[in-house]
Amino acid sequence: MSLKLGVPSKGRLMEKTFDWFAKRGVTLSRTGSEREYAGAIEGVPGMELVLLSAGEIPRELAAGRIHLGVTGTDLVQEKLPRWEQQVEELEPLGFGFADLVLAVPQFWIDVDTLDDLDAVAAAFRQTHGHRLRIATKYHRLVREFLTEAGVADYQLVDSQGATEGTVKNETAEMVADITSTGETLRANHLKLLSDGLVLKSQATLWRSREAKYSADEKAALNTLLDMIG
Repeated sequence: MSLKLGVPSKGRLMEKTFDWFAKRGVTLSRTGSEREYAGAIEGVPGMELVLLSAGEIPRELAAGRIHLGVTGTDLVQEKLPRWEQQVEELEPLGFGFADLVLAVPQFWIDVDTLDDLDAVAAAFRQTHGHRLRIATKYHRLVREFLTEAGVADYQLVDSQGATEGTVKNETAEMVADITSTGETLRANHLKLLSDGLVLKSQATLWRSREAKYSADEKAALNTLLDMIG
């Protein structure tokens, strides 16, 4: 059996992950065509590369089907209800930075904080007869954050496409979304709440607490950990 490392299967996250490991003497490579999710590892005997979508990696770690995985903090905490019991954070990788934030229309001049939002949400429900809608892909994180902040009169609506466009398309009144610069939010006439930072995220190397480790797999893990410091 091999120690399995799950890595995002395409794009900048894959490239930057390959670069990060290469700088530490571990060579990751894709084998076969772009459509084949096959890869190879050189530098650590007894390791196997598994290419997955970033969103699949938390689930595979929690199921114990891979031993290690690279994915964002946001995806781990959103997809795994008991993430601290299922995975261990080994190393933040220093790229893939993104903030999960709450953003409202710019013309909501009097709404700058969560307290303002709470007041507007209550008034919105009285006026319109339904709760203020927040479009997001991050239901668990946003619900926990708003519950802690005491905001009650809202409903989360699932956003499958471009979350920022839901306000313009009138399918939501505000959004909770990932941003690295805030430019896309501003381009869609949205502004961040001053205390609306739900989570700071970055690409991180995680270890599964659920996976079984043979003696060879433990040896491969120790070799890798020595190499990455």
